[in-house]
Amino acid sequence: MLTLHTNFGDIVVKLNTEQAPETAANFLAYAQEGFYDNTIFHRVIDGFMIQGGGFKSGMEEKTTKAPIKNEANNGLSNKTGTLAMARTMDPHSASAQFFINVNDNTFLDFKAETTEGWGYCVFGEVVEGMDVVNKIKGVDTGNFGYVHADVPLEEVVINSVSIAE
Repeated sequence: MLTLHTNFGDIVVKLNTEQAPETAANFLAYAQEGFYDNTIFHRVIDGFMIQGGGFKSGMEEKTTKAPIKNEANNGLSNKTGTLAMARTMDPHSASAQFFINVNDNTFLDFKAETTEGWGYCVFGEVVEGMDVVNKIKGVDTGNFGYVHADVPLEEVVINSVSIAE
């Protein structure tokens, strides 16, 4: 279990090490290294998801490790309250950024081993703190520069992550 201590409250997460072993280990390693400390949820879309894990305050992007293999073909679904890895159009490009689904987003699930079909790997779930997630999903958002949309106007900060055995 990991607890994301945010400025909106705590979110307790259970990783699925059986069905997404490499992805869960990757997330845990970033958490153990303190990588997620003082990062922000930089993309929030009510009815869809809240995304974090890649930017510090002021939308300063963090340097990550090499991308990991996409394990979206693990049978897990992008249901409300699950955590999944964010990525680019390249199916195997996920590194540190993740999102919490605030809706059943089954259209993000694995369909086929093709660029369009790979989907987004679910690797954990919120076990406590969905009320906090729901507070975050409701924040006012806007644009940041010309590149970033759906950015919270008031920063939503992951102050630290604690790990319980």
